[in-house]
Amino acid sequence: MAGERDKNPLKALESIGKDVLTGFLDNLVKKDVLKLEESEKKKFNDAKPGDKAWVLVDAVRQKRHKVGQVLVQTFLNMDTNSTPTEEVAEPAESAQTTGTLKLCPHEEFLKLHKQMAEEIYPIKEKLGRTRLALIICNREFDHLQVREGAELDITRMTELLVGLDYNVIVEEKLTAKEMELVLEAFAARPEHRSSDSTFLVFMSHGILDGICGTQHSDEKPDVLPYDTIFRIFNNRNCLSLKDKPKVIIVQACRGANCGELWVSDSPAPMADNSSQPPENLEDDAVYKAHVEKDFIAFCSSTPHNVSWRDRNRGSLFITQLITCFQKYSWRCHLEEVFRKVQLSFEKPHVRAQMPTTERVSLSRYFYLFPGN
Repeated sequence: MAGERDKNPLKALESIGKDVLTGFLDNLVKKDVLKLEESEKKKFNDAKPGDKAWVLVDAVRQKRHKVGQVLVQTFLNMDTNSTPTEEVAEPAESAQTTGTLKLCPHEEFLKLHKQMAEEIYPIKEKLGRTRLALIICNREFDHLQVREGAELDITRMTELLVGLDYNVIVEEKLTAKEMELVLEAFAARPEHRSSDSTFLVFMSHGILDGICGTQHSDEKPDVLPYDTIFRIFNNRNCLSLKDKPKVIIVQACRGANCGELWVSDSPAPMADNSSQPPENLEDDAVYKAHVEKDFIAFCSSTPHNVSWRDRNRGSLFITQLITCFQKYSWRCHLEEVFRKVQLSFEKPHVRAQMPTTERVSLSRYFYLFPGN
């Protein structure tokens, strides 16, 4: 056998090289350096030795630092249980933009949680945590036009909130009184006691004073006042959420006169018909409401201005909101994420709108730490 190796030294080196590379790749997957999905791990394990490198090549490029460490350990036979060097947090530009929620590494969560313990809202342990979120969306009305595209907003907001570990309750086609009853029942849910926060999302037609119910008309108003929302969830009426962030997101019109002949989420007709609308866009605007401690309201536009909704793709505000949560909530606190949304609207594209945070009474930074 030794004689055969001497006669074919290159063949022997090739065989050794293949064994080393295969061991190196197996170590990468075993140590979960590349954070592969289960389907990717199965594809790797089922691949022939000569094909395994191609399965991992893209992930290797994104994890050069840790991959290098594992390669050194493979060659030098170092202790595989030794603590690796701390991974440097990826810059914003390298964050994944695949349309999925980027998760916060557990090490990053622990580090930030320790460093800023006195400055951030407490996050309950995932095991036993019962976060709840509520989406109220009125799409069809007795006397107002259908809010086309709103169904897409419901689907995407639900997916986002589920990804952030909230159990989502969706209510549709409600009158003002029914919305109030749903809010009172939601505020009384016992799950809030073992939760650390909540989200309330409202999408409907609206007027200056609040959110329109399905029976609204000029002759018989059907409006849920904004003050009612905050009264139901204030510290007097909802003790289970006392000292916990209450995030309110509103997509609803505030006024009728936007200076455009675009379909509005206001029951009143447009006063100015000086321009023609793009085929699929409609507009929304929102109203600033009074709030109490630990509230933050994020509105799709500034007061007296409109925001826009695409009939085929949903509202522009909700679309950008979801994108920014997916890309930045793993490392940014809530108000930073909201500023990312505002930045995305800084340079007007088809139409101008500027989302705003209103009546912020958060006393600490609210980090969501998705995945933790």
